[in-house]
Amino acid sequence: MRWDLLFDDLEARLDQEQRDEERALALEEERLRLGRLGLRDRFAGMARAIHDDLAAFIRLELRTGATLAVRPSAFGRDWMSADQLDGDRSGRHCIVPFEAIAAVLAGPSLLERSLEPLQEPSSSLTDRMGLAFPLRDLSRRRAPVHVHTEGGRVHGTIDRVARDHLDLALHPVGTPRRERDVQGYRIVPLDRVMLVSFGPSN
Repeated sequence: MRWDLLFDDLEARLDQEQRDEERALALEEERLRLGRLGLRDRFAGMARAIHDDLAAFIRLELRTGATLAVRPSAFGRDWMSADQLDGDRSGRHCIVPFEAIAAVLAGPSLLERSLEPLQEPSSSLTDRMGLAFPLRDLSRRRAPVHVHTEGGRVHGTIDRVARDHLDLALHPVGTPRRERDVQGYRIVPLDRVMLVSFGPSN
């Protein structure tokens, strides 16, 4: 009888040790997974949550100190495009380089969703494109834009986008880019771009 109790006790201890080891391994795997998460991954998680809740949005604080409420629509390698939701900017679209973001102001539910594992890594071509890609598209479409830098905001049309900078023709808001209306030109390094907004009321 005592042998039976001894073996039962040993078996229970081994089971407990195995469960403890599996739990420790799962915790370590989760720590490693979280350690590999990038800002882009966190935004993708938030975007999934926002897709499920039409009233939800992300509030960003830029390095300029400005804040804006957005609903992300697409992600590149180092940027995201989004719909702007605040005040007079509502209805506009924007492109935000990740390195222009000083902080993401998110509530607990968005924060939790941003930590969820991605179902499958995306293989979209857009996901691998750098900031120059959407800016070249705006240039090709001759879309009027507001370009925000740490020095302020200027309005115009992007004439061209090179490897690490863009050429912006400055002209009054509400007028198309015509040579006679161009008030000047500005070369802006891409790493100084904080936000590019475009769309209604540009």
